[in-house]
Amino acid sequence: MKYRSEIDGLRAVAVVPVILFHAGFGAFSGGYVGVDVFFVISGYLITIILLSEIESGTFSIARFYERRARRILPALSVVMLACLPFAWMWMIPDQLREFGASLMAVVFFVSNFLFWSEEGSYFAAAAELKPLLHTWSLAVEEQYYLFAPLTLALLWRFGRRTLFWLVVASAVLGLLATEWGWRYAPRANFYLPQFRIWELLAGSICGFLATSHPPGAKNLPRASNGLSALGLAMILFAIFAFDENTPFPSLYALVPVGGAALVVLFAHKGTWVARVLSARALVGIGLISYSAYLWHQPLFAFARIRSLVEPAPELMMGLAVFSMVLAYLSWRFVEQPFRRRTLPLLPSRRAVFTVSGVAGAGFVAFGLYAKVSAGIPSRLAGVEPGSYAERLLESTRGAGLRIDCTPVPPGENRAPLCAVFTPENPKLRILIIGDSHAGSLLPAFAGVGRDNAVYQMALASCPPINRTSLHRAIFDIGVCEQATRDQVQAVREGQFDVVVLAARWSVYAGRGTGRRSFALGPEGDPFFPSLATSRDTFSSHLAATVKEYRDLGVAVVLIDQVPEHRVLPRKVIEQAILLDLEQGQGEAQFEQAVRETSVTVEEDGSLQAFTEAELDKLRGEKVWVLSFDELFARDGRYLWGDRDGTYYLDGDHLSAHGAALVEPAITAAFEEIAEVMPPGRPAGEAPP
Repeated sequence: MKYRSEIDGLRAVAVVPVILFHAGFGAFSGGYVGVDVFFVISGYLITIILLSEIESGTFSIARFYERRARRILPALSVVMLACLPFAWMWMIPDQLREFGASLMAVVFFVSNFLFWSEEGSYFAAAAELKPLLHTWSLAVEEQYYLFAPLTLALLWRFGRRTLFWLVVASAVLGLLATEWGWRYAPRANFYLPQFRIWELLAGSICGFLATSHPPGAKNLPRASNGLSALGLAMILFAIFAFDENTPFPSLYALVPVGGAALVVLFAHKGTWVARVLSARALVGIGLISYSAYLWHQPLFAFARIRSLVEPAPELMMGLAVFSMVLAYLSWRFVEQPFRRRTLPLLPSRRAVFTVSGVAGAGFVAFGLYAKVSAGIPSRLAGVEPGSYAERLLESTRGAGLRIDCTPVPPGENRAPLCAVFTPENPKLRILIIGDSHAGSLLPAFAGVGRDNAVYQMALASCPPINRTSLHRAIFDIGVCEQATRDQVQAVREGQFDVVVLAARWSVYAGRGTGRRSFALGPEGDPFFPSLATSRDTFSSHLAATVKEYRDLGVAVVLIDQVPEHRVLPRKVIEQAILLDLEQGQGEAQFEQAVRETSVTVEEDGSLQAFTEAELDKLRGEKVWVLSFDELFARDGRYLWGDRDGTYYLDGDHLSAHGAALVEPAITAAFEEIAEVMPPGRPAGEAPP
C-alpha cells in the first residue's frame, strides 16, 4: 500500500481536538469527533490491506493479528504500566476499585462494555477521573478487527461487488440504529460496537472504492480540490460547533464521518488539502497520534485526581504538550522497534503472543486484586480513630435512614409507596415524591414524622413532573413517565393532605455540574428536546403538575435543591489523607480544603437561577416553596462540610449530617403549614 502523508496529517487533525477537548478547553467543544475520524481511517486502511491480501492469495489470519498486536499492545502496555504507581498513590479506594476493573477490561478489549455498564455518561464530570476511559475506542476497533478479516475471507466467495453492497447495507443499518440509540439508550449508543461499526464501515467503503475504480474526480483537480476541502471543512465544523448536548452518534455524526471519507477519497497528491495535511508538523503529529491518544487521558485524569480542585488551564495545556513529548518517546522507542522487529526479544510471532499474554496476565492480576479488595483501603490505615479525618470519612458512608422500599414485582424500575414515619393519630398525611434527592431528604423529616405520617414514592433520576419524557436518563424512555403516573394514582387513591415535590431541579432544565445534563420534553414528542424546549417543558409542565395535585385536593410543597458542588467530599477527604495533608496543621488544613473546594454562592446561583425562579412563580394558596441554601452559606460559599462531618454524600445528595442540618428548618416549616391546613380526613375516606 502506497504511503499517503495526508492520512497522517488527517490523524493530527483528529487527535489534537480530542486532547484539547479532554483538557477542558471549551473552544473545542466537539473535539470528541476526532475519534470518529480515527474510525474512518482505521476502516479504510485495514480494508485496503485485507482486500490486497485476499485478492493476491497471501491472506493469513495469524499474520494479521500479529501485526495488530505489534501495533497496539506495546505502547498500550507501557501506558498502563505507567498508570499503576500513580493509581496506588493518589486514587481513593472507590477509584482504585474502578481502575482495577478497567485494567482487566482493557486487557480483553471490552472496556467499552465496562464503561457502558457504569453509571454516568462519557461527558460526566466523574468520567474525567478515569485514566483509561479513552480505551473504549480501542475496544471498538479491536472488536471490528476480530470480525472484519474473517467476514471478508468467508464472504469473498460471493464476489467483490456483493461484498461491497453488504458492507454498504450494514453501514446504513448501523447509522439508522444510532437514531434509535441516542433517544432511548444513549450510553449504549455511545460505547457499544453495534452503534459505532458504521463509522469503521464508512472507511471500509472508501477502501473498496479506492482499490477498485478510483473516484472519477481523481483526474479532475477542481472536483478533487472542492470535495476534499469540503470534507476538511465538515470535520472542522463538527469540532467547533458540536458539544456535549449534540445527540451523538446520530445523523449528526455524518458530518465528521462524511468529511473524513471525502478527505480520504479525494485529497490526492497536488490538491490543496493534501498539501496542507502533508505539512511536516501535521505529519509528525500524525505519526505519533496513537501514542498521543494513549498518554493524554491518564495525564489529565491523574492531574484532576491529584488536585483538590479543577486544575488550572495552564497546567492542562502543559500536560497536553507533555503528552506529545511522551508520545514521541513511546513512538520512537516502543512502537517503532516492535513494528519493525528490531527487538531481539520478540523476533517471532510466538514470542509476541507469549509476551502479550504474560503482560496481560499481570495487569489482570493487579486489576483483580484492586477490585476484589474494594480498592485496597489499607492504604488509608493511617487514619487515627476519633481524628477529624476519621469523623469526616464516617459521615460519607451512609444517608442514615434505611427503609424497606422494594419494588413490586422485585427488580422492576418502579416507584413504590413506602411508609417512613407512621405515628398514631397524625396531624397530616404527607407524601414525598421525586428523584433520589427526595430520598436523601428523608432523614430531615424525622422531626416532622413525630406528629405527621410521612410516606415516600421516588425513583432516582426521574423528575416529579407529569406528562414529560426524560432523555439521556439512566432509564429508557417510558420508565419515568410510568413513575409519575403511579405517583398521581397514589395521591388519587390515598389519604394524603400534602404532596412534597423534591428533585435536583436544575439538571432537568439543561443545567448541571457535569458536562451533560438531561433533556426534558413533552411526553410523546418524537423530537429530541433542545435546551429551550427543556426549559419550556420544565416551566409549563411543573406548573401543570402542581395544579393537578391541587385539583386532587392536596396542598403542595416544593423543596428547592440544595447547593450543588463540583467535587466529591469523600474524594477530597481520602485524597487529602493519601497526600498526608492531615499531618501538621490537622483540622485547619481540612477546613481549608473544605472551603476551597466548596461552590461559591455566585456559581451556584448561576446554575440554579432558572429553576429557582420557576419554583418561586408557583407560590400560592396551599403551595409553598422551601429553600435551605442559607444554612450552608459561609463567607460567600456554600460549604459541603464542617468539623463534625460532610453535609453531602456526593456533589448534590445530602448525607445524614446534612439532613440533620436541614431538619430543624423543615420541622418549623411544616409546623406552620399544619396550622393553616384543615383537619385531616377521617380514616378510610378517600380524597376528592
